[in-house]
Amino acid sequence: MCWELLKEASGAPPPKLPYSFLSVVEHLSLIYNHPMFSVYILECKDKTLYVGCTNDLKKRLNQHNNLKSGAHYTKIRRPVVLKYSEKLPTLLEARSREAEIKRWKRAEKLELINKNVIE
Repeated sequence: MCWELLKEASGAPPPKLPYSFLSVVEHLSLIYNHPMFSVYILECKDKTLYVGCTNDLKKRLNQHNNLKSGAHYTKIRRPVVLKYSEKLPTLLEARSREAEIKRWKRAEKLELINKNVIE
């Protein structure tokens, strides 16, 4: 019933079953034009790791690699490569997750990256 109402409101089909809570939130965010937020880990040229969050990962990665608006840390360590990202429904959750990962040791960050390889 809920999906029929959402489909009617947006014209977009629901995510394929089985769907997770996150896929439901992503679907709703598309309907209401509300951005999802990404927490990401970059590997810099000097092999250091950078953790950040954004509502437009593609744009932010371009900023890190090509523009003056990239973070100073990555500007002097270009090129950077996206090693990990995860989506969260709110800025508060994304910033909390970013802060959590930033507190981790390098080995813990690498473990997270290795468990979730981006192809």
